[in-house]
Amino acid sequence: MYDRMQELSRQDMEKIHDAAMDLLRTTGVAFNDEEGLQIFKDNGFKVDGNKVFFQESDVQKALETAPKRFTVHARNPKKSVEVGEDDFVFLPGYGAPFVMDAKGNERQATMEDYDNFCKLIQTSPYIDMNGWMMVEPADMPHQTVHLDLNLSNMLLCDKPFMGSPVSKKAALEGVEMAEILWGGKEKIMDKTVSVSLINSLSPLQFSDEMIGSLIALAKNNQACVVASLIMAGGSGPVTLGGVMALQNAEILAGITLAQLVRKGAPVVYGSTSSAMDMKTGALSIGAPELSKNIHLVGQMARFYNLPSRAGGGLTDALCTDAQAGVESAVALTTAARAGVNFILHSCGILGSYIAMSFEKFLVDEELCGMIRNMFKPVSLTDDAIDLDMIKQVGIGGQYLTHPKTFKLCRTEFYMPSLMSRKNKDAWAKAGKQHIYQVAEDKVAQRLAAYEKPEINPDIEKELTDYVEKRKTK
Repeated sequence: MYDRMQELSRQDMEKIHDAAMDLLRTTGVAFNDEEGLQIFKDNGFKVDGNKVFFQESDVQKALETAPKRFTVHARNPKKSVEVGEDDFVFLPGYGAPFVMDAKGNERQATMEDYDNFCKLIQTSPYIDMNGWMMVEPADMPHQTVHLDLNLSNMLLCDKPFMGSPVSKKAALEGVEMAEILWGGKEKIMDKTVSVSLINSLSPLQFSDEMIGSLIALAKNNQACVVASLIMAGGSGPVTLGGVMALQNAEILAGITLAQLVRKGAPVVYGSTSSAMDMKTGALSIGAPELSKNIHLVGQMARFYNLPSRAGGGLTDALCTDAQAGVESAVALTTAARAGVNFILHSCGILGSYIAMSFEKFLVDEELCGMIRNMFKPVSLTDDAIDLDMIKQVGIGGQYLTHPKTFKLCRTEFYMPSLMSRKNKDAWAKAGKQHIYQVAEDKVAQRLAAYEKPEINPDIEKELTDYVEKRKTK
């Protein structure tokens, strides 16, 4: 296989590994959570205050029990997914406080927006899992909004979903809601039904909220993406080589804790580190450095025999324009081709995570479809080559009216739903619409056609009652 992007040699990967081991052994990682610190102490780790120091043998022992692939079960079994090795999933954007329209007008996100993203995910032919906090609803109480987000994920979509890692309490409540959805705790004790994002606090720290969530989720066999987002030149070294070593140390520290909590707990090796723009001091996720990091992260995850996570359709652009298309296509295609297994932010992100866009969601979704088509192997069977047909048409003939063309014309090629292939006259007659205008119309059509997936009414009532009761505690 040939790829012009940098392929790490075994020696390169061992150098990154050795640098991370040096950091873990000599500098350590701060875990700002008493329960987490106690777990390390109970397992013989050196702990000084909130700093934990790691021996390479301890990390290797954790890597031996971490699974290289796992299933995320959906309430609709037909939609369960595999994460790891050659299998990958596309997921929507995550954590945006605002919604931005196609022209760049920004407003605070609402619960209705969140529900509408759940509906788009349910009706998407290419997005494999529901996300978490696609937007942060400003019209809901901060202390309990995780309950409403979980409820929407479970009722409005029957695909697998991400969990609520905002605190230990929120993580446990998400697990309890999943127990209701699956008909009891015993039904999910050994079944992974959610994946949650656990972010480090670079450099070399984890917050109490993240560690509390990781412990609660790992105990219950729910998957955790242990991820590092370093701003090169800000919260991490200015060189990507230094970033690789630092983020590797942080990720391995979190994965080690997860395996101490429960051997075999599913984990994902993740990062969306990128460059700090030296003119503004802001994180740039449209930078080529992001895609370079994505490509290297996929390789380091395989070095450890772990599933990987990286970003997808990421951009610094503030509207659904050519910049958004270019930056998102580069990052998403890189993640998919680099073997990343859990591709978060595949759809909808604008402005360096500040906003989600309904129109860009559909544009990015179409890109996901194109990428999946690119990965579909070309058939080289005798029937696919069909020498008899080629000889029959002969020199100077045409294939348009051949019976085989009629038979396969609707299925052989990828057919876009947004991107225009019209000639100029047909495009002008249709109103000279830009892609964001086509997407605006499609969003309305998709939401109008949405049908809520079936669910046992007793389970729905129990989930709704659970949310209402927890809100009053």
